[in-house]
This record gives sequence, structure tokens and C-alpha cells, in this order.
Amino acid sequence: MSKKHLIDPRSDVIGWPFLRSFQTEMNSLFDRFNGGGARDMAVLPAIDIAETDDAVEVSADIPGVTKDNLEVTVANDTLIIKGEKSSERDDKDKDWHLVERTYGSFRRHVPLGFTPEDGKVEASFANGVLKLRIEKPKTATAESRRIEIR
Repeated sequence: MSKKHLIDPRSDVIGWPFLRSFQTEMNSLFDRFNGGGARDMAVLPAIDIAETDDAVEVSADIPGVTKDNLEVTVANDTLIIKGEKSSERDDKDKDWHLVERTYGSFRRHVPLGFTPEDGKVEASFANGVLKLRIEKPKTATAESRRIEIR
């Protein structure tokens, strides 16, 4: 009995043609993710949201974005953080082997559950971290009720 590999690379059934086809399909799958949505998701800043009795505090890690490329707005009861991270590299004279840093615009929506009053939102930006303190209006009530799990 001759020794054979389970997958003979010279076989037309399960060998190289199959692997090439599999690789092509996987590349296509990754290209679809890297072409739009996944690339945009990689630019989205990670955020932390904390609530106290009188305010909501939001911290967003936004390295590589300048204060001039950052905008914070409030629309009704939603905090909107948007900005753009731009690339400053020169691609013309280099053959890139790996590019892991992402560039592009982003937008994050944070539902607050209340509409902040004018002048009651404090924002600071230092070392790539955006910090916001949104004071709750006196009319904001925190109503919660326990839901039974069956």
C-alpha cells in the first residue's frame, strides 16, 4: 500500500485547484469587508459612557485626529461626534507591504434620553481623548422598572 497525503496537492479534485478557488473566495470576502463598512468601522472611536445623578459623561479615544477635524453637536436627545482622520503619507515612491492604520471620516451617535439645555455641555480634547460632560436638565427623570425574565 502506497503512502498518500489525504489532500494530494497535485490532485485536480481536492488539491491545488480547490485551494486556489478557496483562496480566491476568501480574498473576495475580505475585499468586500475592507472596501467599505469594515474600513469605516476601524476608524470609529471607542467610547465610554458613564452616568451620575446630575450628568452623563462621555470619553472617546480619537488618536490621530486634530481638534480642527472634530465636531461635537447635540440634535434633540442625541449627542453626535464626528470627525476625520487623514493620511499624510506619500504613496508614490513606495511599495506598501502592510497597511494597518486606517483613515477616513467617522460619526458616532449617542442617545442621551434627554435634551441638554444650552450651555450645559462641557467638552475638552487632549492627547487624542475627547471628554464630554452633559448636565442633565432638572426635568429629566430616570424611570426604570424591573423586567421579569422567564
